[in-house]
Amino acid sequence: MGQSFDPKRYAVLVVEDDALVRAEAVDLCQDAGFTTYEARNADQAIRMLERHSDIRVLFTDVEMPGTMDGLKLARAVRDRWPPVSIIITSGRLKVGKDDMPENGLFFAKPYPPNGIIAALNDIAAQVHS
Repeated sequence: MGQSFDPKRYAVLVVEDDALVRAEAVDLCQDAGFTTYEARNADQAIRMLERHSDIRVLFTDVEMPGTMDGLKLARAVRDRWPPVSIIITSGRLKVGKDDMPENGLFFAKPYPPNGIIAALNDIAAQVHS
């Protein structure tokens, strides 16, 4: 007998330097039932990952100020926290499969909210199984 799926056991880390876009992404994840943390750059994101072991999804923009962009952040997370799933988004850059870490997902902005929710639910279901 498996436990029923509880999305609140899995947290999403939203990394986005634009405050309005970040707030919308956080609301989207919270409305889908996920605990959600936020960071405005990669350095903050790394600190959040070090502090919160419940983070299972990195949802990051590519272009942001700081020591690394979203793609470098995604690769760092893949190396250091292999179980964390990665969703990358960008409004200007087209990210190809070769640019992505293994099993990463890419959504062009403006991304479809239902697509993000479906991806989060798919990830959570895989983590649970």
